[in-house]
Amino acid sequence: MLSLDDPLWLTLETAYGDAAGIPSLLARLASLPAAAGDAEPWFSLWSALAHQGEVYSASFAAVPHVVAAMAIDPTRASADYLHFPAWVEICRRANGTALPADLAPAYTEALARLPGLVAAAAAQPWDEDFTACALAALAAAKGHDAIARAALELSGDTAQDFLAWLDER
Repeated sequence: MLSLDDPLWLTLETAYGDAAGIPSLLARLASLPAAAGDAEPWFSLWSALAHQGEVYSASFAAVPHVVAAMAIDPTRASADYLHFPAWVEICRRANGTALPADLAPAYTEALARLPGLVAAAAAQPWDEDFTACALAALAAAKGHDAIARAALELSGDTAQDFLAWLDER
C-alpha cells in the first residue's frame, strides 16, 4: 500500500489534477466517520476519485487505504467503505481503465479482503443501503461487475420491481 506521505501521490491523477490532497482525506477515514451525503472526507474523495463514472490512478492508490480503514472495525464502518472500492472496480472494468503496475498488487489485495470484511461487518444490523453495498463489494471482489453494479441499484422497491418482472417472464 502506498504510504500516505509518499511523494508518488503528487504524480497520481484525480478528476481535478494531481492527488496531493488525497492522503489527508484518506487519513481521516481511520476514525470511521459516518457517511452523511455531503460529509467530508467522503464527498471530496468521491468527487476526485470516482467522478461521473471515471476513475484515476489515485483511485487505485486510495482503495487499499479505504479497505484498511474499514478493517479497523468493520462493525462501525459505514456503507461507503464497501461502496467506494466496489464502484472503483466497476468503473475500472466498464471503462477498460488500465491498472498501474506499481499500484496493482495493493489494489488487488484490497479487493480480495472485501469478502472477509463483509463477513465481519455482519455482526452489525444492516439497512438496505449497507446490504446493497455489501453485495456489490462481494460481486466486485469476485470479478462480477455487472452483478456488482446491479446490487448498487437495489432498494426494497427496486428489488420488488425486479421480482415482479421475473415472475412475469
